[in-house]
Amino acid sequence: MKKAVFHWSGGKDSAMALHQVLKDKSYEVLMLLTSLSQEYDRVSMHGVRKELLYKQVELLDIPLDTLYLPSGVSMASYDLLMEEKLKSFQKKGIAYAIYGDIFLEDLRRYREVKLAQVGMQGVFPLWKKDTRALLEEFIELGFKAVVVCTNARLLDESFVGRVIDASFIRDLPLGVDPAGENGEFHSFVFDGPIFSEPIPIQIGEKILRSYASDSAEESSVNWDQKFWYCDLMLCECQHTLSAK
Repeated sequence: MKKAVFHWSGGKDSAMALHQVLKDKSYEVLMLLTSLSQEYDRVSMHGVRKELLYKQVELLDIPLDTLYLPSGVSMASYDLLMEEKLKSFQKKGIAYAIYGDIFLEDLRRYREVKLAQVGMQGVFPLWKKDTRALLEEFIELGFKAVVVCTNARLLDESFVGRVIDASFIRDLPLGVDPAGENGEFHSFVFDGPIFSEPIPIQIGEKILRSYASDSAEESSVNWDQKFWYCDLMLCECQHTLSAK
């Protein structure tokens, strides 16, 4: 099998892409890579606590590597940090990097150019799939995810903290991609066929945050500056959050 690193965000697209890769068995995923905010010590853009990421990784049983990004990191700085990380994988014989991107052409081209500079190739298992059909398949396969971040201009506070189910899809405003591929929302997957068991979580507070628009995460898409976040915590109880 071809050796690969998987760019893991902890959200639904990552979960679906990894599920397909593990099922197809064309690639051996030797490592997960997740970007974290240096300021908040949480998953970049998603705002998910590090301990929840670690719990996902534990249940996936795949090693994790992390890339810490300073607050407001410039695109040039981001490129240097990512290049150094990718070179470390390439030196270990890893020639492929897998992403959960679906249809953002500019982002794919950017990734492929940067990978080529270090002698690696990009793999996009979900590329050009219909996003509504993909989300419906996600639910049918038994995956469960909760919305942890929304673009406040497009989705208000009521959408964060919601489980992604059929009613969530129906309630999305016109113009919002069903999979949030344009950055409308981000999610945390807490159950599904790729995990050895569900992750017990509980919903915390919701908060509105504003950001400058020059960071690396915002440069590849038409991002706004205000986002709703819903804090998630590991729950000591034995049951998981579930769809209503």
